Amino acid sequence: MIETAPVGDTPMIDPAGAPHPPPGMPRAAAPAAPAASPGAGLDVRGLNAYYGTFRAIRDVTLRIPERAVTAIIGPSGCGKSTFLRSLNRMHELAPDARVTGSVELLGVDVYDPAVDPVQLRRVVGMVFQRPNPFPTMSIFDNVAAGLRLTGHHSRQELEAVVEQSLQRAALWDEVKDKLKSNGTSLSGGQQQRLCIARALAVDPQVILMDEPASALDPIATLRIEELISELRANYTIVIVTHNMQQASRISDRTAFFTMGEDRAGYLVEFNDTVKVFTNPVHQLTEDYVSGRFG
Repeated sequence: MIETAPVGDTPMIDPAGAPHPPPGMPRAAAPAAPAASPGAGLDVRGLNAYYGTFRAIRDVTLRIPERAVTAIIGPSGCGKSTFLRSLNRMHELAPDARVTGSVELLGVDVYDPAVDPVQLRRVVGMVFQRPNPFPTMSIFDNVAAGLRLTGHHSRQELEAVVEQSLQRAALWDEVKDKLKSNGTSLSGGQQQRLCIARALAVDPQVILMDEPASALDPIATLRIEELISELRANYTIVIVTHNMQQASRISDRTAFFTMGEDRAGYLVEFNDTVKVFTNPVHQLTEDYVSGRFG
């Protein structure tokens, strides 16, 4: 069983991938890591996730490529969202949740007890199914919230990063004249792009998206899909989706999960998206993507 990292002076993963030691302790030799730049891949090995005694996902091993979009598909209840939340240790926030196996980012196992999960979630950000702007904050403050939590308070710096993040989220032109307005005053699609801007503001390596367009209308969904396609050049993106057409349109790689008789989700196939949808290796995959079940 892997325990939650202890609270206090625990090392974290910095953007360059090297753990920081507690104050007063010498820095240990760290695994070689690439230069600090967005878009790092994730190596998942033998991952199992539990809620109490129930195993939600079973023995998942795959490599999520850097600077690409990976789609996670499969029937309801097969553990897609649990797998996604396991990548940045949000799974362990649930009561009685635990994980075995490893998830490596830049050569560091994120489940090492020395890794601070709060700092990890800055490097591996999350965008949820329903837009969740902070309801008491302005558009500007929503984007700047993560920066302020990490000690960035210079108004000039905040203004520059907020503008850049909103531009990356394709929202700047729509909100630049009303940055003091409440974030919840925006439309649903705009709110979701605001949440994406908030995730981008802290300069993550990886962005996790749990059905980010499922609550949106077709026009807003298309805008989110276009944005994901633009972001893939600089970020590693993992998206859970029930929409087969969406997965085929926006992803480079697709992982198909399903459930065994024990109700645990497991990985059936992981391959280039074109191959998964046109020439899958497993009959089970073909049956799912062709709509025979699920």
